[in-house]
Amino acid sequence: MVRLRNLFAVVMLFGIYSLLSAALFVALDAVDVAFTEAAVGAGISTILMLATLALTNARERSVTRRRALALAICTVTGLVLVSAMVDLPVFGALEAPAHAHVVPRYLLDSYREIGVPNVVTSVLASYRGYDTLGEVTVIFTAGLGVLCVLGAGREPPADDREDG
Repeated sequence: MVRLRNLFAVVMLFGIYSLLSAALFVALDAVDVAFTEAAVGAGISTILMLATLALTNARERSVTRRRALALAICTVTGLVLVSAMVDLPVFGALEAPAHAHVVPRYLLDSYREIGVPNVVTSVLASYRGYDTLGEVTVIFTAGLGVLCVLGAGREPPADDREDG
């Protein structure tokens, strides 16, 4: 996918990859994660990318300038993120704040409070339902923003122009 210049093919390959990942999650009995991957990865992301391609070119132009600037920005951002990882607790550490306060409550009380046997589903659908709704709203707003920015400079088709 990295070497392809046809952006439509790249979008389709990413959508297929996401759908196959969702199928793998179903096979691993992580249906809630599979549903999210199918909806966001194969669904919304593919639609947003196709909508963007409809407003732009379907082939990537080769750009030789500004590569050094882009590489510098990515390197600095990566270094900042790596340096921030020093403050994170060790993966799976029992003394991590999330494992000490939130996880025991979810594991012990979620079935009694929610009635759903899958803890992840009960957390996403009930305890964090508003967060999930907020995330969907952010993705929708970002998509609208991209469409507005890409459509702002376009001239209307010749049929829609007023004769003056």
